[in-house]
Amino acid sequence: MAYRNILTKEQEILRKKSRRVEVFDDKLATLIDDMYQTLEQAEGAGLAAPQVGVLRRVVVINVGDGPMELVNPEILWTEGEDDGLEGCLSFPGQWGFVVRPHKLRVRFQDRTGAVHEEEGEDLFARCVCHELDHLDGVLYVDKAEKMLTQEELEELVAEKQAEYEAEQEQAH
Repeated sequence: MAYRNILTKEQEILRKKSRRVEVFDDKLATLIDDMYQTLEQAEGAGLAAPQVGVLRRVVVINVGDGPMELVNPEILWTEGEDDGLEGCLSFPGQWGFVVRPHKLRVRFQDRTGAVHEEEGEDLFARCVCHELDHLDGVLYVDKAEKMLTQEELEELVAEKQAEYEAEQEQAH
C-alpha cells in the first residue's frame, strides 16, 4: 500500500467523468488499498479515484461501520432530504451546506467483481452521494447552498463545542 497525493481545487481531472471498471485484477486491488491508506492518513470520510488522479468508478468510504469499497456504484433510490455541512479532501479547509438525500440504497461491486447492495442514511447517504458526484465530475462546491467563511466556521465549531460541553455537564 502507498499513500497517493490528493488533487485539490479546480484541477481539470476533478471535472471529468470516470469510466466503469471492467477488469477486476491486482491493479484494481492496489488502487483500492492505496485509496484506503490515503483516506486514513487524510482523516476523511470518503475518497473517489479521480481525487487521486484515476478516472475509474471507484470509491472508498469510512463512516463508522468500517471501510467500504464501492466499484461501479449506482444509487438505486433515495428518500427524504437533509441540509448539512460538508467538506472535501480536495478543498481543504472549505465547508458548505449541501442538500443530500436522507436515506438511499446503492448497488456496487467489490474488488473481485461481486455485486452488493447497501442501504444507509445520514452520514452514509451524504458520503455516498458526495463521492459518486466526484465520479461524474461534479464537486460539492457546485451544489453548496452556502459556503462558510473562516469566521462562520469558527463560530459554528465554538457553538457545537459549547453544546457538547453542556450535554456532558448534564450527563454528570
